[in-house]
Amino acid sequence: MFNHTTRRSLVLGAAAAGASLALPATALAQAKAPLVGPLAPNPVEFQKQIAQFTGKATPQTEGLLLDVPVLADNPSAVPVKVKVTLPITEQDWCEEIVVLAELNPSPLSCRMQFTAAAGTAEAAIRIRLSQSQTVHAMARMKSGKVLVVKQAITVAASGCGM
Repeated sequence: MFNHTTRRSLVLGAAAAGASLALPATALAQAKAPLVGPLAPNPVEFQKQIAQFTGKATPQTEGLLLDVPVLADNPSAVPVKVKVTLPITEQDWCEEIVVLAELNPSPLSCRMQFTAAAGTAEAAIRIRLSQSQTVHAMARMKSGKVLVVKQAITVAASGCGM
């Protein structure tokens, strides 16, 4: 099983040997980051994801529902439901929904894109949580509105280290 130290050694060793790795930029950045533990939260990445999604829009807290359990007995598969409650029309529909786990090592849990033809913007997924934390959902409408919602969840044990 690879841990954070092993991954770092592989990435840095391969780079020194002239090999190229097909890893996402975030994985390479994590491999070169100071070792603070493989399950450490990444607040910089979390804030970056929020800033990239919202852009210059002022997020509004109405129009988006987030359904997660208050207590997750299986943190490796926490059920999450997200639904846009604003009317979906040909002029204004939900283009994208993201789900973020604030204290996970990789906060972006899910990204879903929609078209006007979908007629609705809702999804049910399962995410892995590293610890008790707040789950955030954001939706971007065609009109430029950004909808946000969040909910705290308590987990029984870490799901990211399993």
